[in-house]
Amino acid sequence: MKKILLVMLILTLGVSTLSFSKDKVLKKGKFVVGLDDTFAPMGFKNENGEIIGFDIDLAKEAAKRMNLDVEFKPTEWSGIIFALKGGNIDVIWNGLTITDTRKKQINFTKPYLANRQSIVTLNKSNVNSKQELKNKIVGVQLGSSADSAVMSDTIYKSLKNVKKYDSNVEALLDLEAGRIDAVVVDEIVARYYIAKKEERENKKIYKVLNDDFGKEEYGVGVRKTDKEFLNLLNKTLDEMKKDGTTEKISKKWFGEDIVLK
Repeated sequence: MKKILLVMLILTLGVSTLSFSKDKVLKKGKFVVGLDDTFAPMGFKNENGEIIGFDIDLAKEAAKRMNLDVEFKPTEWSGIIFALKGGNIDVIWNGLTITDTRKKQINFTKPYLANRQSIVTLNKSNVNSKQELKNKIVGVQLGSSADSAVMSDTIYKSLKNVKKYDSNVEALLDLEAGRIDAVVVDEIVARYYIAKKEERENKKIYKVLNDDFGKEEYGVGVRKTDKEFLNLLNKTLDEMKKDGTTEKISKKWFGEDIVLK
């Protein structure tokens, strides 16, 4: 009798251990995506208030293939890492740059897009190079990789000021209004915004300089404890690349396939 009870106890503990070994995301059958909902074309609200974008389409397709539900939650970008670690969101899927600093706090999927921190000025500006930013006011999004790139660059000390905004849209609007001299922003985002803005107004407003504040890659951010989920997500994204799904989504938003293979 004692042996039977012992075997039953061991089996019970084994089942319990297996059930608790699952990541938080997989146990609840859903993942919540944290994003800056002004970050077009990665994830943003359209005129009807719906959250759409390149990363949104990727996340929805991945969730469907993983048999998981997905929810999108607008989150203050400057605190998005804390929101992920604190459990308020499960994933950062919003043009998140892979950096060594962030790697110490969270895990990333394999890179899926290449990018650079571009310098945007007004078309009529006499600033045509990075060095000509000396004694100028530069705008960045607070807590972004552009913020880090500018602050760590050797040119930083020669700038008149670095003005920080809650969103890149606010920074670009301030640039247009003449309150700042340049904006450092993800090139993918900048070119999409500029194309849409100039198409609406039917005139040339901005220019993107050849110089930049560094090249980078985007990845999806997850908690370090959600290792099973990360492995499944990487596998799913690989499958989406192989069967042409990511190419189709990329052409929808960028007109060409820019996804890293």
